[in-house]
Amino acid sequence: MNGKSEVGNARLEDGYVNVGNIRMHYVAQGDGPLMLMLHGFPEFWYSWRHQIPVMARRFRVVAPDMRGYNQSEKPVGVGNYRIETLMADIAGLIRALGHERAVIAAHDWGGGVAWPFAMRYPEMVERLIILNCPPPGVLLDHLRRNPRQLRRSYYMFLFQIPRLPEAALRFRDYRLIERAFRGWAVDKSAFTDEDIRMFKEAAAKPGALTGGVNYYRAALRGALRGLLSPRGGLSREVAGGGRPKVKCPTLVIWAEDDKALGKELTYDFHKEVEGPLEIRYIPDCSHWVQQERPEEVNRYMEEWLADYPDS
Repeated sequence: MNGKSEVGNARLEDGYVNVGNIRMHYVAQGDGPLMLMLHGFPEFWYSWRHQIPVMARRFRVVAPDMRGYNQSEKPVGVGNYRIETLMADIAGLIRALGHERAVIAAHDWGGGVAWPFAMRYPEMVERLIILNCPPPGVLLDHLRRNPRQLRRSYYMFLFQIPRLPEAALRFRDYRLIERAFRGWAVDKSAFTDEDIRMFKEAAAKPGALTGGVNYYRAALRGALRGLLSPRGGLSREVAGGGRPKVKCPTLVIWAEDDKALGKELTYDFHKEVEGPLEIRYIPDCSHWVQQERPEEVNRYMEEWLADYPDS
């Protein structure tokens, strides 16, 4: 362990583990079965600050900084952020923590890794909790046939431009970072000045912006490789053509006022899940659902995990 972090009055353990070709940082709290909490863009473990102490009453909660973010290492090159590598990070993290499986809660890009991880490594996922992130195959299908979702996803294509997205995000003291949170939020008070400072500080770490944007670059390149392959069809690593579906019990918590992802995406989730699937909608809430409406998110998670064994 490296030390202690604090969220409010909760003291969290800081740790580092070697996973693949990187050193990954995480915070942890509690004892019991393992629960991983995977964050999105442009965040870090702190986006789960409202959930960690609550879930730690029953679980060993571990919230990593994903590859390329905050205090985790940030390897250079888009190829280091392919979905297969990101999934291998999660498998390696579970094993490095001394476990064989975990409950996984994931938001945004964390969900973009967790969905295919549950399909590729079913033996390592006890239950899956997804917040405002579609399975990759569903998203790609909507990008092809849903003009509204294509317009919402414009930034994914802008992120393909070298260096420009990072420069824009750094401009005027990371103003776009603040606008992403407070500008999208329905309840602006959900993000304090301290919260915004924390996110800006994480984004300002050398290589962090490029690391986060490289998730988008690697994903699109993977999709194009699949489309241009002799076999045709979408890339297995992005859309998972022919891959198995999610077999574990899955809870989706979906904020309805997400400016990046339309509610209609959730209507196709059953195509990707063979196991029990429950979807709970939260109206009048933005993409940052676990930060804007933490009490409801925590309640839904606790209710859904009420029958989960403690050991």
